[in-house]
Amino acid sequence: MADIEAETLARHLSERSPSGLAEQVRELISAGTLSGGMRLPTVRDLATEIGVSVGTIAQAWSLLRESNLVETRRRGGTRIVEPGDVGGPNFRSWSGVDLLHCSPDPRLLPSLEEAMVRSLKQPQLHSWSREHILPELQRAVEKKLGQQAESTQTRSFAAISSATEGLWLATKSVTSGGDLIAVEEPASPGYLSVPKSLGLRTIGVPVDEHGPVPEALQRALDAGAVAFVHSPGGAFSPRHLLSAERTQELARVLESSPETVIIEEDPLGPLAEVDPFAHSLDVLLPERTLRVIGFERAYGMDLRTAVMSGPKQLINRAIAERSGGVSSNSRILQNTLAFLLRDPSAGRRLNSARTRYANRRRMALEALAEVGLTAHAGPASWAIWVQVPEERTAALTLSAQGVITDVGSSSHMTEQPTGLLRISCAQLPEDKELLDGLAQLILRATEDGLNSTFV
Repeated sequence: MADIEAETLARHLSERSPSGLAEQVRELISAGTLSGGMRLPTVRDLATEIGVSVGTIAQAWSLLRESNLVETRRRGGTRIVEPGDVGGPNFRSWSGVDLLHCSPDPRLLPSLEEAMVRSLKQPQLHSWSREHILPELQRAVEKKLGQQAESTQTRSFAAISSATEGLWLATKSVTSGGDLIAVEEPASPGYLSVPKSLGLRTIGVPVDEHGPVPEALQRALDAGAVAFVHSPGGAFSPRHLLSAERTQELARVLESSPETVIIEEDPLGPLAEVDPFAHSLDVLLPERTLRVIGFERAYGMDLRTAVMSGPKQLINRAIAERSGGVSSNSRILQNTLAFLLRDPSAGRRLNSARTRYANRRRMALEALAEVGLTAHAGPASWAIWVQVPEERTAALTLSAQGVITDVGSSSHMTEQPTGLLRISCAQLPEDKELLDGLAQLILRATEDGLNSTFV
């Protein structure tokens, strides 16, 4: 593999900070401009070529090493890691890979350091006041909403600690004990525990390739559903991304039940492969739609800031459920998120991560298909759904070998034709041999059941 000269690489680099340079190199790797095995220029040569300090390049290379994208050898210089090695050299066992919670790969998260430092220098720090959302964060979120920005003047916003909290607040604020709510199925991981804890009844609304099935939603409304919970972006769906035509059909169904509140969730936030609200029901029914936008998968759990938006009366009801309306998110965290949403370097890191997550989904589906398993994932989903004869037996068998998955019944309200295992693809290694091995483990668990643990 040919090496890349300092002069050639410098033409692709416009950033001058370590994080910015590292992110641009990540983009070049994702695009194939820099390929596995290629040796990068020396730190000194590249620093001279682009006019920064040797320390700046060294820090950038360190960030790339932390993400397992490059490796430095004593006499071999710094080289791009081969694609098959991503996750490979450090792989110990499947017990160290999250296949259950759909959590992000920590190696793909943008750095919070610069954003946090800037946030600590904001003039309102330690002001004895409480804002449910900072103007800077609201403006950044409005910009991310794109074509919907013109309608935000009629909407209210609130910063909360996570998308999980947002769904709980939204559900609690529009229901009373014993109420029936319609939930798109499969539901998001863990969501069904929310209505259960609130004493609510649920009715499932299945999806096809275009989104929730209108006839099923109509049956739920006829049964008295006071709320409809769905995910336009299909973040954990086995098949769908909400289409424009289906959005219109659902809106017509909901017109027959004007009191039903719509709760839309976007758990991937800026990591979504497509705009999850491009075909949002909020466009057609803004006066009764609550959105919950999560940022923890894009920027990490410790940022602990998500955003709710909706008509003022619904947002106020949700805020009132949060410690009696007196709770608010840290201004430090809100300012940090606002900076990250505007920062080009963080944006490039997300673009690179988005590509990597999509590649992991594709590789896993191919591996499962090669051994004869039937598996599905929506076009922008972080979850792969594998059909199995008996899901609990298969999950228990796999757990004995360190492969921890969820079962379909935890996300469905109606009985399914087959058993299902849900596998998170976000942390899967980009290594065909490892994925082939995982597919074989799943196949044996479906064929042999518990006997496969006693070989």
